[in-house]
Order: sequence, then structure tokens, then C-alpha cells
Amino acid sequence: MNINEIAQLAGVSRATVSRYLNEGYVSAEKRERIRKVIRETGYHPSNSAQTLRSRKTNFIGVIIPKINSDSIGKMVAGITRCIGQAGYQCLLACTNNDVQEELRYLNSFHDQNVDGIILIGTLFTAEHKERLKHLSVPIVILAQRLDGYSCVYSDDYHASLDLTSRLAKTGHVFGYINAESRDEAVGRNRKKGFDDGLNQAGQEHAPRYYAEAVFSMESGYQMAKKLFTDHPDIDTLLCATDTIASGALRYFHEQEIPVPEQVQIAGFGDSSIARATTPTLTTAHFFYEEAGSEAGKILLDMMQEKEHPLNRELKLGFSTIVRASTR
Repeated sequence: MNINEIAQLAGVSRATVSRYLNEGYVSAEKRERIRKVIRETGYHPSNSAQTLRSRKTNFIGVIIPKINSDSIGKMVAGITRCIGQAGYQCLLACTNNDVQEELRYLNSFHDQNVDGIILIGTLFTAEHKERLKHLSVPIVILAQRLDGYSCVYSDDYHASLDLTSRLAKTGHVFGYINAESRDEAVGRNRKKGFDDGLNQAGQEHAPRYYAEAVFSMESGYQMAKKLFTDHPDIDTLLCATDTIASGALRYFHEQEIPVPEQVQIAGFGDSSIARATTPTLTTAHFFYEEAGSEAGKILLDMMQEKEHPLNRELKLGFSTIVRASTR
């Protein structure tokens, strides 16, 4: 079945069918005849032919740093729901935190003529910034902030500030396990909120100890072991993610360190693991699915603007969830 046969069965010209398929003007009576023939025959127009005519692929490229992440999963769910309602599909690329893979996928998506790109949690290098300058498609940055680009991100600093202020009411010796200090959102902003929170609570002279982990439970376990081997007097521990905090909790269980009586602990993200640990984990809740949906909306708007798309910046709030791991 081809467009000529559809035209013949519907009793219209080939040009009329072409206009119908490309959402051009067709009278209501002819539109209904064409629609009826397409429904009865099960005809599907060629995607490649439509792309050549409309210069649209109806694909959005989404680049993520890892697949096994509760927060990223929620953001992707928000993106796909939003763009799906607008008739777009998602091409998902996982880089496993490999810079060269991210650059390769940027090139690949550009070559495939995707209609837009969303980058989630990318740690931007000079290479990234240089490559982005040469991309002609709309781009939205999600879960990070980059000058000159549309961005949707969480208020990591104030979430950390609020959480730390609560912990400071019952804590005296503080530990902090960071994640990727080169990561502006999770690494630097949450760490700054921790430091400022203690200072504002009048704890500037209290001991505080730091370690840096990668984004994994095992790394959280190892960094907690290092911190508490060197500083067994720590009675309050804040971790940059729930995953890191769950690793620290496992170390406390193995060492029979009671939580929260001897050590209170909190994380960030309000992930499913925070509700499954024993005790359940005090944490900062971020609106990840809503962030994904908002990133999708901004990208759709930018694609409609075509000639001079405006960059937009949206910072979403948080809520602090107090559970059994803190005093």
C-alpha cells in the first residue's frame, strides 16, 4: 500500500493525501474519506519520507550518566510522559559517567537529526562546552546548571542548609561524605549548604570531618569505615545521596553502632532505598519527575520557536523528610 493507492481508494488526488499526512489543509469531507481508508487498510506512512518533507524526526535524545538510579529514572519518566503527549519519542543513551561516551552520543544524536536533546546530570568539561556550541538543535540541561543554556535543577543548597540545621540541634561532632566534588549540584552545592548550615547554627568551632565517595553504596560503606576509624567520636553524619548513606548504614550495622542513638545519619533524594533501610532514612525530597516534565515542556517550547529559541532557567524546591535515622 502506498500513497497513490490511498488516493485512489479515497477518491482524491495524491497531493491531497500528502497534505493530509503532513497536517496541511484538507476539507473535512476529504479528510474523513482519507482517514477511513487509512484506518481500514492499516497504512503507515514512511518515517523517512515524512522526515524529509517536514525536517522533523519526532525523536528527542536523552543522555543519562547511569541507568540504575532512582532519581534519573523518575526524571526520564517525567520527560517521556511530557514529550509522548506531544507525539515525540525518546532515544535514551547511558554513558556510565564516561566523558567520551557523552561526547560520542552528542555527535550521534546530531547526526541522526533528533529534534532536541536533554542532558541529565552531566559534569561539563571544556570539551562538552565546545561541542555544545556547534549543535544546531535545542538543548535543555536537567539536574545541573550551565550558563547560556536552558536548565531545570533542584535547590540543592537550601535543601542541604535546612537538613544540616535540623541535625545541628542534636549533633556535636559532624561528618560529611561528599560525592564527586566537581559535580556542581550534588558535590559543591550540597557541601556548601552543610558548611553554611553548621556555621549559622553556631557550630563553626565544632569538629567536622569530610570524605568523598563515588555514587555507589559500596563507596559509602568504605568512606564511612574510613571516617569512623579515624574519628570514632562523630555523632552526626550527612551523606550527599541516599545511596551513599545506605552504604554507611550497612557499616554501622556491621559494627553494631546504634542509629540514631550513637550516630544519626541523613541523605538526599528520598529514593526508594531511603524507605527500605533499617532504620528508615531522614532525607531531602526533590521533585524529580516534575523536573523531567518541566524540562520536556521547555524543550518543546524551544522547538516551536525555531529561529530564536529563548533560554529558560527553572529551580525547583524541596521538602525535608524526617524519619527514624535521626534524633
